[in-house]
Amino acid sequence: MAQPRVPGSDPDRRLEVPCGETIDPHDIDLGMREWICSDGTHHAVVTDVHPPSRFFPESLVAVLRETIDTADEFDQFGTPHLMGVVMEEFPEKVVVYDASDDGAVGYAMLWITEFDARRLHEIVVELVVELMEHAISHADDDEAIGEFESQMLEFDIGEFVDQYRAQREFETEHDRAL
Repeated sequence: MAQPRVPGSDPDRRLEVPCGETIDPHDIDLGMREWICSDGTHHAVVTDVHPPSRFFPESLVAVLRETIDTADEFDQFGTPHLMGVVMEEFPEKVVVYDASDDGAVGYAMLWITEFDARRLHEIVVELVVELMEHAISHADDDEAIGEFESQMLEFDIGEFVDQYRAQREFETEHDRAL
């Protein structure tokens, strides 16, 4: 007799995480920010339903959404775009699970990285700062370019990540937007 299941789910589907261990993507829940393998390795977990405010204040997310045009199926700039930038920079350190046809999970895309959640946060901030530096370099306003460069000299990514993560209460699944 056939076993009942959610349409589109595959109970035998496995995902190899960057350290080589395999996991069941159904073990990932929406509140999860890190997966800890049996050998103790920590891997950042990101889903498409995680808001970009996981990494940046809402005010910066609003600016990014206003200034970045997306040419894809997403309505606006979001977490899939951030993870795309990470994957472009570190293709061997990120695995992706497409769950768009899997009705047993609450997400459509899952990314698991070789990095732990804090290191991934730093990488995302570093890459967005690089994108901003590239964008400002094309400005016709030398004063704006100078001001941005001056601010970036004073910007400490590690300190920003520490403060932001403390404010967002990333130690629980009940973190909140600022």
